[in-house]
Order: sequence, then C-alpha cells, then structure tokens
Amino acid sequence: MAERKTYTTKTRTEILEYLKQNWSVTVSVSDIKKHLEEKEIKANTTTIYRYLDKLLAEHVIIKYADKGMERAVYQYSGETGHCVTHLHLKCVKCGKIFHLDCGFMDEIRDHLMKNHHFRLLCEGDLLHGICGDCDKEMKDK
Repeated sequence: MAERKTYTTKTRTEILEYLKQNWSVTVSVSDIKKHLEEKEIKANTTTIYRYLDKLLAEHVIIKYADKGMERAVYQYSGETGHCVTHLHLKCVKCGKIFHLDCGFMDEIRDHLMKNHHFRLLCEGDLLHGICGDCDKEMKDK
C-alpha cells in the first residue's frame, strides 16, 4: 500500500499559527474551532482532532487533561519537541504556562530513579498553582 502524502491546507496552516500565537497558554478544540469560524474557515471537529493528533505524534504540541474538566487542552511546544522533557506549571488564575526546565528537575528525576526506581515521564503533565503576577495582584487587593 502506498504511503499517504502529507499536504498543507489553509485550515492546517491556520490551526498551527493559532497554536504558535497562543504558545503561553493552553487551548481547547472549541477555542480552535471558534478561531477558525472567526477567520471564516470551515472545518469540522474531526478534522481539527485529526490534525492535532498528527502534531502530537510529531511532538509539536502537548496534550493535557484540563483540571476539573472532561476535555483535553493543547499547547504549542515548538518544532524541536523540547517540551516533552520537562514539566510545566499552569497558573489557575490567568492560565499562563511556565516551563519547569531547570537543573533542579534533573535532581528530582535522578532522585526518583536512584531511590524509588521510578522514571518520571514529563509529557502531558502540569503542576497547578498561582503565578507570581497573579499572587501579587491578589495580595494587593
């Protein structure tokens, strides 16, 4: 059987651009669909999911379970797929995503393996909390 040729459509281009523009937050399929509708681009939900699955397989985006919701959200991780090697922090107030990509994470990973025989997988995991800006804003009120 011949391999299917990958092609770029206006819909795919617009989805990827939307994800890139919103790299610091997570977006849902409904957010993407609304954006496409605003751009007067018709795409059904299945098409959006299919393209997101392709981007996931290529490690261009990360998929998270949305805390307290029964839906998935997505974040652009870059063309290199670097974001699958570290955890992410999400502010529950503003929604901003922070990369926990530091030497301390290497220490935690090493500790877990050495002392607990446990290999930490970082892809798709978020730690939730309040970012410094939102914390300061809440304290100033």
